[in-house]
Amino acid sequence: MVNEFDKLRPGKLLLASANLLESNFKRTVLLMCEHNEQGSMGFILNRPMEFKVCEAIAGFEDIEEPLHMGGPVQVDTVHFIHSRGDSIDGAIEIFDGVFWGGDKDQLSYLINTGVINPNEIRFFLGYSGWGAGQLEQEFEEGSWYTADATREMIFTDAYERMWSRSVRSKGGEYRIVANSPELPGLN
Repeated sequence: MVNEFDKLRPGKLLLASANLLESNFKRTVLLMCEHNEQGSMGFILNRPMEFKVCEAIAGFEDIEEPLHMGGPVQVDTVHFIHSRGDSIDGAIEIFDGVFWGGDKDQLSYLINTGVINPNEIRFFLGYSGWGAGQLEQEFEEGSWYTADATREMIFTDAYERMWSRSVRSKGGEYRIVANSPELPGLN
């Protein structure tokens, strides 16, 4: 398989290879939000937590959606991805129609007044981050693939199949990888 590091940019998906068994990233799908010479950062899309946004974040008491584990870095911070950059000040467009962050108080107000639907947002605890050269090294080791993100994928609740569907969408030999068991040695 080809080293795809050069394809990585904000708005791309970072897919854990089947060989990446480290517990924080095993079979994860991440949305890359920043990628430059200083490093990279993004959020794990397919790790919903057992508790809901309304149970964990003040000001969002009506959101019954799950909170997501964004990654192992700064797990005491809250981040959000959304599709309403037209309504939220300070939002950064990651790719067409998908935004990162913005004014959290404004977001709370817009949700509570019904202007924004909670299914247009994903909340994350922490994030996934790499220093300069770190992610490139992991690509060279065969730990990651890339894929194109879609708005539908970002806001889906089909978490359990997200990794296999994303890897399979790459076609060719990746279709075999997508169907491989998590622990092939146990078969």
